[in-house]
Amino acid sequence: MSNLYDLAYDLEKGLRESEEFQGLKDAYDKVMNDPTTKQMFDNFRDTQLNLQQKQMQGEEISEEEVNKAKQVVELVQQNEDISKLMEEEQRLNTVIGDISKIITKPLEDLYGEEEQ
Repeated sequence: MSNLYDLAYDLEKGLRESEEFQGLKDAYDKVMNDPTTKQMFDNFRDTQLNLQQKQMQGEEISEEEVNKAKQVVELVQQNEDISKLMEEEQRLNTVIGDISKIITKPLEDLYGEEEQ
């Protein structure tokens, strides 16, 4: 039987070589190599992280912050390169989600048997 860690490293290598990861990497590089687009993307990420932190800490998000976030999202969605990056990220996240379901199947089977 193979070492589980070796299998995990093989999976990591496979992900890096996958079409989905390469598409994400190409889209990411394109965004990062354009200073204007990079600044727009960084602003979007900062806004996202700020709101997530506030939510996790149970802080209230003001209407002004919500409106600012909406404006940032609208601006980002109009940028073709950032939209492509987000699309490619979603593609890879779908693959990772599918892999996660496969990996956790033994646990689902085990605990599912107890419920019957």
